[in-house]
Amino acid sequence: MYTKEFEIRWSDIDANRHLANTAYINFMSHTRMGFLMDNGFGQQEMARNNIGPVVFYEHIYYFKEVFAGKPVKVSLQLKGLSEDGMYFEFVHNFYDYKGRNFASCEMMGAWIDLKERKLTKLPEELFQNLNGLQHTEDFKVLTKEDTRKFGKKPQDIDPSEL
Repeated sequence: MYTKEFEIRWSDIDANRHLANTAYINFMSHTRMGFLMDNGFGQQEMARNNIGPVVFYEHIYYFKEVFAGKPVKVSLQLKGLSEDGMYFEFVHNFYDYKGRNFASCEMMGAWIDLKERKLTKLPEELFQNLNGLQHTEDFKVLTKEDTRKFGKKPQDIDPSEL
């Protein structure tokens, strides 16, 4: 399982003196980028392939508070991947210094062609690198329909209401 360890900094704490929501997002992002950089998705490789990752959603589940003073670990596993690698779903788990799971997150995203500004499949080598990440027990092959499973769509308002 891929993991990163973090020291909780003063700036990671909220008004309730526990780990702030933004810190969870930052720790997960750092963990994902660490895995990607360690597995062929560095800046040069992504620039050569003209791709970048985009996040569709992050659903965080909080189980217990965690406070500054002891390090925490954030894991990364692959929950889903489309056949062409365009769509991916990750699971992050947060563990305290005793290995107790205090939060979990399901995150879905895709790869975007940075010139065309459209979603794109992964080159085969990068697909294999991503697919090499440890899979969750409930791993599945993703389709476009999986990205729409919550039925959320934009709802514009009249500009006069702004």
